[in-house]
Amino acid sequence: MTRKQTFVILGGGLAGAKAAEALRTDGFDGRVVLIGDETERPYNRPPLSKDYLQGKSEKEKIYVHPEQWYVDNDVELRLNCRATAIDGAAHQLTVPAGERIDYDKLLLTTGSSPRRLNLSGSDLDGVLYLRGVADCEVIKTAFVTAKRVAIVGAGWIGLETAAAARAAGVEVTVLEAAELPLVRVLGPEVAEIFLNLHARHGVTMLMGVEVAEITGVDHRVTGVRLADGRQIDADVVVVGVGITPNTELAEAAGLTIDNGIVVDEHLRSSDPDVFAAGDVANAWYPSLGRHLRLEHWSAALNQGPVAAANMMGRAVTYDRVPYFYSDQYDLGMEYSGFVDSGHYDQIVFRGEVTEGKYIVFWLEEGRVLAGMNVNVWDVTDAIADLVRSGAQIDVDRLRDTEVALADLL
Repeated sequence: MTRKQTFVILGGGLAGAKAAEALRTDGFDGRVVLIGDETERPYNRPPLSKDYLQGKSEKEKIYVHPEQWYVDNDVELRLNCRATAIDGAAHQLTVPAGERIDYDKLLLTTGSSPRRLNLSGSDLDGVLYLRGVADCEVIKTAFVTAKRVAIVGAGWIGLETAAAARAAGVEVTVLEAAELPLVRVLGPEVAEIFLNLHARHGVTMLMGVEVAEITGVDHRVTGVRLADGRQIDADVVVVGVGITPNTELAEAAGLTIDNGIVVDEHLRSSDPDVFAAGDVANAWYPSLGRHLRLEHWSAALNQGPVAAANMMGRAVTYDRVPYFYSDQYDLGMEYSGFVDSGHYDQIVFRGEVTEGKYIVFWLEEGRVLAGMNVNVWDVTDAIADLVRSGAQIDVDRLRDTEVALADLL
């Protein structure tokens, strides 16, 4: 009788849960162990800065699977369990109390952690970070009583949190070191749109500022002092200055690390029996000809099943066009593609920004690198096709809303 294999998934987020689901859906009949260090079963993170933070959806909707799903599909779900070591040679994972779990294949979906401020006062009560469900619930509760909130960082998390705070009726000041919000991702032409969006909704947007200190009284935050001496009063300070991949175990196990766990187009690491997916994976994208580590919901959603297929011995390539989305006030957007900061030579608007419905394209030498559709729906596949094609596009036709995107190729 053939020995049944054991596949271990370390990391109880979306990527890990979708990998476990794919293993069972695709017929893997061995042992599946899914280990998470949170007390919550796997959940989606986007609602934590969107609908759930704003109280628009109930908690049950954030979870990837119902609780019973893990029982019904014979997935051993171990929560509140933090692994301490990976022994690649012995094919063993060590968990608390020294227990060792043997594995045939290991998938690392260990995610990422928020970058912490290293400033005087950063440990005060009321200085909050948004990463997990517990963080979200603390912030949601804080918005009920706070009059003023300062948000450090004008990235996606910072801006979505600002929108949620405004929806709760809180005064908001956003503090950003760069000259515009999201400028490294979107470039100045489009970043300006988000600056104006938040200003129109009553947010004080302070760009090009440096935070010198978090101020407080009796270990409770009272605001933020800037390097130029200005004091920004706040009852709550939310910090969103980026995240770093959780690679410590992988690095200690000798895996190749470079801005995450380096994996190939099959999501296989430098150890052929260890795979990685989601925030922690710096994956090779054949169509882009480069490695990318993407901190997007879509990467976790889609990489998990690809890793699962390759763990089962199928040669499946991960080569999706990068995608993310955001909702802020009345602006809903989707972004498909990838542009290195500043590495484009033309921006094309299709539709009028003033009308609130348009698509923006970033081009280099006539080729579409990325597209962002704002309040225009069901076009992401067409945009992804333009990106994937690498073809030179007639810019006048790209700009013309009467020309179907599919007809541009």
